[in-house]
Amino acid sequence: EVQFVESGGGLVQAGGSLRLSCAASGFTFDDYAIGWFRKAPGKEREGLSCISTSDGSTYYTDSVKGRFTISSDNAKNTVYLQMNSLKPEDTAVYYCAATIEPRVCLYVYDYWGQGTQVTVSS
Repeated sequence: EVQFVESGGGLVQAGGSLRLSCAASGFTFDDYAIGWFRKAPGKEREGLSCISTSDGSTYYTDSVKGRFTISSDNAKNTVYLQMNSLKPEDTAVYYCAATIEPRVCLYVYDYWGQGTQVTVSS
């Protein structure tokens, strides 16, 4: 059974930081790109960042480049998203996801978790 345990969400003031963690199980971690997308009320789903766990290649959407950093610990089947300089518009539910094809990992998802809420106050 595919499972994602997401943690690290919460309430933070604008300009602050949070670190999201995603522990994955139930599939071959090294075969997938793992990343994060978010969904805010009334907005489209937005792919944020992903990492190819096989070669470490990383991908970011423009809105988070320079503020968010993705990393992985393959020994722990865990991916992290360090989020700095948070803005109120970053408020959303953040989901961890896995994609078999790294080139589309910002847009297509084979598996995803239940999500964790991130709220940024102004």
